[in-house]
Amino acid sequence: MTGPVELDVLVIGGVGIDTIVRVPSLPLADVDTVPVEPIETYLAHTGHGVALGCHLLGLNAGLVDVIGDDPEGARIRRTYAELGIPLRVVLHPSGTRRSVNLVAPDGRRLSMYDARHPAGLRVDPNLWRPLIRRAEHVHVSIMDFARDALGDAIAADRSISTDLHDWDGRNDHHKDFATASDIVFVSKAALPDDGVEWILANGRADVVVAMAGADGSYLHVRGEKVRHFPAIDLPDRPIVDTNGAGDAYVAAFLARYLDGASWPEAAQAATLAASWSCTTQGTHTNLITAEALALLTRNA
Repeated sequence: MTGPVELDVLVIGGVGIDTIVRVPSLPLADVDTVPVEPIETYLAHTGHGVALGCHLLGLNAGLVDVIGDDPEGARIRRTYAELGIPLRVVLHPSGTRRSVNLVAPDGRRLSMYDARHPAGLRVDPNLWRPLIRRAEHVHVSIMDFARDALGDAIAADRSISTDLHDWDGRNDHHKDFATASDIVFVSKAALPDDGVEWILANGRADVVVAMAGADGSYLHVRGEKVRHFPAIDLPDRPIVDTNGAGDAYVAAFLARYLDGASWPEAAQAATLAASWSCTTQGTHTNLITAEALALLTRNA
């Protein structure tokens, strides 16, 4: 990433390759062989979904990360050049992150994530420091190396968001991200009843969004009553694959937030974007555009 690029959103960490296996059911039957549809691979993972989603929603988004000097890493660099999304990387011998995701006919998935990078990995902070100063907002994925960027973003007085994914409310790995961010996204899947309260009590967050899959999401704004945003069924667009729905939600939420929308307006737009993403097979293959989101919002 070179030149005087002004970024709306800088995403730190979280690009990799997904292998999608469409299986007849979850859990799988206890057999030796399961016939499946053609197996496909996609450029994916959480940071990529947020960066690409913001890009398609009209924001100037960039991404920095640690990847491998391998065919997967080459695919990432080539794709970002084709998309015109600024990318800056450090190459590490452990390789590029990968995931194998099993997807059932109803869109449910089971993800087997291969993070690859050694625990405690640290990189030169100049990977992100010059870019934080040129970004309005910083989204930090929960990669171990990325936690070092949190203090730099706070020092630069940038707003910060993170996605804790299926945090159980106890794992220490997530706590730096939970307490340093202004906007926290987290799945309700493993979150204890006091999980959101812990984030608001111990961190900087003004808002916590608890995402609940088919049940939609719950918007927790400091000092306000919790609001539920049910999932939305889109006419003639059935759900076929939930891979990347959370990333689509985050991207749309940030896009509306940076446009000056209220928290409920951001959550409503994010709900539409997440629903849209579930209607196409694969990961991040059909994230919503600014034009489509505006049309859906008008018709909602």
